[in-house]
Amino acid sequence: MARERRASQHTVFAYARDVAAFTRFLQDYRGEEPSVGMLGSLSTAEFRAYVSARSRTGLARTSTARGLSSLRNLYRWLDREGIVSNPALDALRTPKIPKAVPKAMTESEAMETLEAARTLYEDPWLARRDMALFTLLYGCGLRLGEALALNRGDVPKGSVLRILGKGRKERLVPVLPVVRSALEEYLRLCPVQSTDPTLPLFIGARGGRLNPGVVQRQMRKVREHLGLSEQATPHALRHSFATHLLANGGDLRTIQELLGHASLSTTQRYTRVDADGLARLHARTHPRARIDTEPEPTDVK
Repeated sequence: MARERRASQHTVFAYARDVAAFTRFLQDYRGEEPSVGMLGSLSTAEFRAYVSARSRTGLARTSTARGLSSLRNLYRWLDREGIVSNPALDALRTPKIPKAVPKAMTESEAMETLEAARTLYEDPWLARRDMALFTLLYGCGLRLGEALALNRGDVPKGSVLRILGKGRKERLVPVLPVVRSALEEYLRLCPVQSTDPTLPLFIGARGGRLNPGVVQRQMRKVREHLGLSEQATPHALRHSFATHLLANGGDLRTIQELLGHASLSTTQRYTRVDADGLARLHARTHPRARIDTEPEPTDVK
């Protein structure tokens, strides 16, 4: 997965945990040490028993679905390498996963979040760091991991930022002047002054690359300060970026490219968030709607 699919380290670890959980289940269920031969002899009923066992532990359907995906990837690899083959898993259906609706902030909440981010630290450079990071997430629609992976050499000199996203896929994201300004102000105040392009862009108080946990903690403080719901997270800034673009007339294909989604169906989730905005856009732009709303001609005597 890491070499061929370019999966992230987090994804690889998650799949490894799933396979480990499966082998532990087999040891308890069969009462013997799992082996390659056992993997080839498992029946569909035994795979189904594994799914049921995971469900009884209270795991969400998404976790169960990922567990099955991990097993299918493992069996495909075993079959491709000529180690073992077992078609029994193919007869098992993946649990239906409810489609999650992205949790976006309102435009005013997003702007208040950016402003509040620079008021929660007494040290000016830390305050400017958080404001620059949150402005980047909201202004460019980045994932938190993408933003924290940036180095000094990645800071855009012009109006475009090159991002290495999921699956190590590159995309170009336009950078607004307000985003460039926030980054420049943070770098001006940053105590680590260096031209080394390999240094992390966002650093912690001790000088290392900024930890995601620190960002999550700061967002919790912002939530409490502004009285926002628990749905206001760093990732919600990315959702807000897409939702607000769509509400203001952005098209799905462009938003898909900006977010780095491999599938348009992933981007289409945002249409359920802003159904009212889409209705207004439809009424404003559709030729039939414009004709129907034109005033009736009056008789001239």
